[in-house]
Amino acid sequence: MAALRAAKQALRKEIKKRVATLSEEEKLRQSLLVSQKLFEHPRYKSSQRVAVFLSMSDEVRTEAIVQHMFSSGKVCFIPKYLSNSSHMDMLRLNSLEDISSLPLTSWNIRQPGENDTEREEALDTGGLDLILMPGLGFDKGGNRLGRGKGFYDTYLQRCVRHPKGKPYTIALAFKEQLCREVPVDDGDMLVDEVLYEDE
Repeated sequence: MAALRAAKQALRKEIKKRVATLSEEEKLRQSLLVSQKLFEHPRYKSSQRVAVFLSMSDEVRTEAIVQHMFSSGKVCFIPKYLSNSSHMDMLRLNSLEDISSLPLTSWNIRQPGENDTEREEALDTGGLDLILMPGLGFDKGGNRLGRGKGFYDTYLQRCVRHPKGKPYTIALAFKEQLCREVPVDDGDMLVDEVLYEDE
């Protein structure tokens, strides 16, 4: 276990370094390319209830995706992380304007506040068709290296127990986040597909 943890930590460092060399323009260029691939993806087109992350500076930008979801009439859910645990909920975003009303967290991303109890949680209602996943690193086998908190793995395990079952998962990545092999253990959930700019 310790060896696996160390391997993950080393890989996280290496990927963070690679992504840190990207200019804002390059991140945006790749993000728009990945978004375009997503919009044409049959799984995305057929999904009605979709969870998406609001991006941090080292992640594929998702603003265009959130806009596209609202303009195409999808139901949009975003993560709310509980800071001292691995618990995450996916709460409904009501509109694009809704985003700017959300408080900023210590990670500098917006999410529904502690007293925001009115929002629908995806699994309390109809479940999810698709989850767009963030991550630090990915390999072509669908192994994902997260930030080590286990939010998404824990949430996907909850999805599996929902009557609707596990949603399809698509990770959004810069090509610099692709690795030959990501070290994983039994608790790590595979992603169904990784979208990135292929050469």
